[in-house]
Amino acid sequence: MLAESRRAAIVDLLRSAGSVTVGELEERFGISSMTARRDLADLERQGLARRTHGGAVLPAISAHEDSFVARVETAPEAKQALAGAAVATLAPRQSVFLDSSSTAYFVAQRILEEGMQLTIITNSLPVMELVGTSASPNVELIGVGGSLRRLTRSFVGPFAVHTVLGHFADRLFLSVKGVTRDGALTDADPLEAEVKATMIAHAEEAFLLIDDSKLQARGLNAVGRVADLAGVFAYAAKPAALAAMRATGVEVRTVERARA
Repeated sequence: MLAESRRAAIVDLLRSAGSVTVGELEERFGISSMTARRDLADLERQGLARRTHGGAVLPAISAHEDSFVARVETAPEAKQALAGAAVATLAPRQSVFLDSSSTAYFVAQRILEEGMQLTIITNSLPVMELVGTSASPNVELIGVGGSLRRLTRSFVGPFAVHTVLGHFADRLFLSVKGVTRDGALTDADPLEAEVKATMIAHAEEAFLLIDDSKLQARGLNAVGRVADLAGVFAYAAKPAALAAMRATGVEVRTVERARA
């Protein structure tokens, strides 16, 4: 068995049993203890396992959530490239859901730069401020109200969900905390996950915008599944991870570095 296939099988074992030992891996795969430890070390570097004495366990599900201010300054090159690829698929006069992710904020920036005639529907306060203070006359804004989460600067809760349910959009561009190997979309907060799930249900086409970091993390709360989407835009993602997504039948588009 190739190393990559063996390590994928080890991840499956971890997810089903919660832990593995070096001895179990030696017996199951017919490998040496050194190879088993090397496999576990590689999986730990990818965030897929946490090594223990004599084996490894499944890493804890992440409940940590960074603020919007921190996220918008993280990996801006990737988000600019994803935003450019996403906006290039839009046509004039379409309506677009944008979630509260920092990647969606970059999409809003690109829409304004292009001067496109669109309607944006969003629960993101930064996107509302960006569009509301822009000199561009072409973008119509529908703000989704509700309870303000100061950490993420987004509106959530029953009123936010009710507002989303009152609209349909041609497109949705969203991001998430992480995507599991079997295609589950996850987020750190249940209220954020609820709004994202409602947007997916009320968009003609929903597109996920991710970089490789999203394939190495996961949140506590399920948003939906990759199979619920029309497509995925992926920046700097490993071919094996993209193959697993494509196996669900969803279209996956790879995105390269944005040109200056």
